[in-house]
Amino acid sequence: NDELLRLAASLEEASEHPIARAIANGAREKGIELTTPTDFLNEAGIGVVGKIDGREIRVGRADWCGGPQVVLRGGLDELISDAESRGASVIFIGWEDSIQGALVVSDTVKETAVAAVSALKRLGISVVMVTGDSEAAAHWVAESVGIDTVIAGVLPAGKAEVVRGLQADGHIVAVIGDGINDAPALAQADLGIAIGTGADVALEASDLTLVSGDPRGAADAIELSRRTLATIKANLFWAFAYNAAAIPLAAAGILNPAIAAATMGFSSVFVVSNSLRLRRFKPLR
Repeated sequence: NDELLRLAASLEEASEHPIARAIANGAREKGIELTTPTDFLNEAGIGVVGKIDGREIRVGRADWCGGPQVVLRGGLDELISDAESRGASVIFIGWEDSIQGALVVSDTVKETAVAAVSALKRLGISVVMVTGDSEAAAHWVAESVGIDTVIAGVLPAGKAEVVRGLQADGHIVAVIGDGINDAPALAQADLGIAIGTGADVALEASDLTLVSGDPRGAADAIELSRRTLATIKANLFWAFAYNAAAIPLAAAGILNPAIAAATMGFSSVFVVSNSLRLRRFKPLR
């Protein structure tokens, strides 16, 4: 009902999580007036808590809202199963260790997500989804965008542990994220890529920001970086090859100084021209 939505949205408005913002915006669209909570606390990956109208309200996981021994009644277990089968998640609302209601929320899969995953695979990159969502919801989303490997039910600190584990196995790891829960993993990764429309803390923890919010930009950035590195190596090779061949010939008097100077100029022009080829780079679409 509207009162439960008001309580949940009032708490979520103080959070930077994308789903929290969606709940707060949804309440405003219904004309519900929100209340600023006091004693607000955000337990990343678990839920939020704060006082509204003098009562401590919790929003998040079932055990966070209803206590560690919570038992779901009134069809809530069926609600969870139905929601997860559609790729949605259930957020609970409660106080005094009792669940009072629930919200069903789901992420809208970006239209460009399938193309982004496909482009990364074409670059020879293994794509893994690491999420705090349930197994059922995570697999539904993964299948819809073409991701084969899923690690679900992971807390924010656990995402960083997953990255460390992959790095320990010798992998170079890039993480793409947009929420506050992704910040530890973004900071731990060899390359942190933040979605520009995400939380500020995620942007601060990343090495690269996709300003447009289009995930296809991740593959573009990696491919452009590869071509840039290849160009640098080619420039170094040809500059070294010129000096290695021309300097001894000039010193021995075999190569005319004027020709040597002209060749040096040609070498510089080649390096610049080779670098300018990168301006013709086109996104992987």
